[in-house]
Order: sequence, then structure tokens, then C-alpha cells
Amino acid sequence: MKYTGRTFVFGDNVDTDVIIPARYLNTTDVTELVGHCMEDIDPAFAKGVKPGDVIVAGKNFGCGSSREQAPMAIKASGVSCVMAQYFARIFYRNAFNIGLILIECAEAAGNFSPGEEIEVDLEAGWVKNLSQGKGFAFQPIPEFMLELVADGGLIPYILKKQKRL
Repeated sequence: MKYTGRTFVFGDNVDTDVIIPARYLNTTDVTELVGHCMEDIDPAFAKGVKPGDVIVAGKNFGCGSSREQAPMAIKASGVSCVMAQYFARIFYRNAFNIGLILIECAEAAGNFSPGEEIEVDLEAGWVKNLSQGKGFAFQPIPEFMLELVADGGLIPYILKKQKRL
């Protein structure tokens, strides 16, 4: 899988309350959540993000409460993947469980500016800053986790596996 898009760049410790503020968690409608995704850190994010765009962040992205709505809102907004130096562990599991790709690449995370063009090659474990002509290797995502994402998340993945038994 390859993704190409523009970057939205954020710093360290972006917590789940910044990703989707708690005041909007009175709904389970993810399309409503999309309109408020990242609004406390970038009010233009929800209107500016396009399918394929990539969030690039620093350390500890997704820290805070374990709300599953945070990766759901990011995925539903059209973001193809999130790249950071590293992620909060609960956010990491929640993201893959709902089918959102996360990439940990400390070297690349500090080498992007907002709006630059990015290409991510998941199988090769390679990310390119097309605007600067720089490339960075990252630890490839295990095949079973890519399959989990391709299936749409943990529940569809398990249902598919059960049908094979």
C-alpha cells in the first residue's frame, strides 16, 4: 500500500482530548466527530484535510484518555495514516483496531513542514518528503497488522478469520 498526500504537522504530546474534544463525545456518529477533529489545535483541519493526507507529529501522539473516538475521527476525516516519533500505547492499539495506520519514524517526524507532499510505502517501510526530496526508512508494519487494517479493523478481521474455521 502506498499513500500520497499533504502533511498536517503537530508537535509533541497531542492528546486524545485535542484530537476529539470531550465536549463532542455525546454522539457515536463519526461523521459528526469529523467536523471537530483537531479543532482545538488547528481550527482549519476539518475543512482542509483531504483523502490521503498524513498527520506528522512528535512524541507521544494520542496520549491521554483511551477514547476510541480519537483514531475514528482521524480515519473518518480522510487521513491515510499518522506518522510520529512514537505513540501512546493505548492509542496505538485503538488505531489499528479501527483500521488506522500508524508509523513510528523519529527521523522523519522532524523533517516535514505543514502542507508538504508526502509518500508512504508501507510494504517497503519507506516515507518520502516529496517537497524536499528526502527519504526515511521505518520499521515495516507486521503483515498481520496490515491485513487487520485492510479488513477494516479488528472486528471485520476476526469475523473473516472465523469464517475460515
